[in-house]
Amino acid sequence: MTDGFHGADFVSLYITAPGAAEAESMARTLVAERLVACVNIVPGAVSIYRWEGELQRDHEVVMFAKTRRTLVERVRERVEALHGYDVPCVVALPIVGGNPDYLRWLAEETADD
Repeated sequence: MTDGFHGADFVSLYITAPGAAEAESMARTLVAERLVACVNIVPGAVSIYRWEGELQRDHEVVMFAKTRRTLVERVRERVEALHGYDVPCVVALPIVGGNPDYLRWLAEETADD
């Protein structure tokens, strides 16, 4: 526990984007609006999926955004508004623990609910 926070109070959001420019633009907006504390952008993902009945293969960028669990829906709505996809991937993965100093920083850098 750190200043009343537990790892379970936070999530890492897994988000995919079609390219680095869109990922960076979304990341900057989400951090500037204090919806997330940090976004890691990882290029080079290859995604295989079915879309509208057809098998697809695309290059994508993966984003990991750290935030408070209570902000997940606000982040999801914002990503949907900013994203170029009709159905963007936004999946919350629970943080079950971690560096107490990092968790404190994460809490400080995100908006109060």
